Amino acid sequence: MTISEKSAYLKGLMDGLKLNTESDEGKMIAAIVDLLGDVTKRVTDIEETTIAMSDELDEIEDDLDAIEDYILDEDEDWDDEDEEDDDDVWDFSEPDEDEEDPEEGFDFGDEDSTIYEVECGCGEIIDFDEETLEKGSIVCPNCGETLEFSLEDDE
Repeated sequence: MTISEKSAYLKGLMDGLKLNTESDEGKMIAAIVDLLGDVTKRVTDIEETTIAMSDELDEIEDDLDAIEDYILDEDEDWDDEDEEDDDDVWDFSEPDEDEEDPEEGFDFGDEDSTIYEVECGCGEIIDFDEETLEKGSIVCPNCGETLEFSLEDDE
């Protein structure tokens, strides 16, 4: 028996007993049964709201799972495109002695280092660190142009 059914049963019992609601005891029992009816209604509303919220949360979880799957699929597709587009990605040959390694000096494990970004005239985006900034220049790996930096304040 649900709480609503129990409340209705008590109200029916009170009506069936034909209590005198004019007496003190009758007034008290009628007030208690009325209060139980109100509490039952509130509890039922709370249960319905909780069920609706739970259903909404399940839908949100499903949506987030779909987004996560989409993002992971995008990352895999992006990685595959990079491998196809870059022929020299897997070039393990030794660089010439006078040629600088473009990733030399990068400490990817150091989260405190700042990485800067500059766009060359050819459209290539080049990332570099504090050490390269202090050197004052970098060579574009795409077109070979030397990009120069200045640490002086423009006042």
